[in-house]
Amino acid sequence: MSPRLIDGVADLHVHGAPSLVARHGLDHEVVGAHAQVGVDLAVLKAHEGSTVERAALAADRPETDGVRVVGGIVLNSPAGGANPDAVEVAARLGGRVVWMPTVSAPAHVASAAAPELSVHRTLSFRQVDVLDDAGALLPAWREVLDVVAAHDLVLASGHLTCAEALVLFRAASAAGVRRMLFNHPRMPFLGWDDDAAPELARLGVVLELGILPDILTTDGPPSTTLGEVYPHDQLAFGGDLGHADHPTMAQALPGWLAGLEACLGEAGTERALTTVGRELVLR
Repeated sequence: MSPRLIDGVADLHVHGAPSLVARHGLDHEVVGAHAQVGVDLAVLKAHEGSTVERAALAADRPETDGVRVVGGIVLNSPAGGANPDAVEVAARLGGRVVWMPTVSAPAHVASAAAPELSVHRTLSFRQVDVLDDAGALLPAWREVLDVVAAHDLVLASGHLTCAEALVLFRAASAAGVRRMLFNHPRMPFLGWDDDAAPELARLGVVLELGILPDILTTDGPPSTTLGEVYPHDQLAFGGDLGHADHPTMAQALPGWLAGLEACLGEAGTERALTTVGRELVLR
């Protein structure tokens, strides 16, 4: 059995099967393996659509005993893109997170051949636009924001660029959305800008610290260094693990954790892994 490095870890980005991408196992198997190294809150994510129903099934398996498993919906083209009805149903079934387009995001489509997106080479969806030609949020997304706000859900940026995420989060804040998450912001194709950090922090946006994104990012600083430019109490853990061709949580966490502690210190690291994500996702 792998060592429990930190107890009470909240992982906001867990991938399992069934999936169009090869995974280490079914949802409950991946979450059960995460639990062995201290994860007790797991947010299931699937580029193909909703994980809300899957989370309920995974939580009922003996392998996940002691783990709170929650789901959400990714608004790629299979879910209809800007589809407020899909968000409403996910929320009423217990979902907690709404991800903006990932594989369908314009930045992802344009950068599909980038090395850091190699895990998605077998996955291709129709593009879903988020901004108009003037750089403003398309009206259909405002209906989505209204549902997110009404149910007090987490709005996650998916694969929007830093500039696009700023537009989104400004509109979301104005619409009453209180919980916002910027997914793997240091992945090169998303164009992270240190100058955006103060405004993102003022908006209350939490930045996601991810293991797999750091493994895949060979050209640029890893997410473990975000504490150099962002408030430590607005950093949360989202491992993004589960991909069959990359390490498991037990294999990857110890080395990655050492890098995070070098930036955040022991107390800051524990808070990022346990408290910030839990407070963001749970009511």
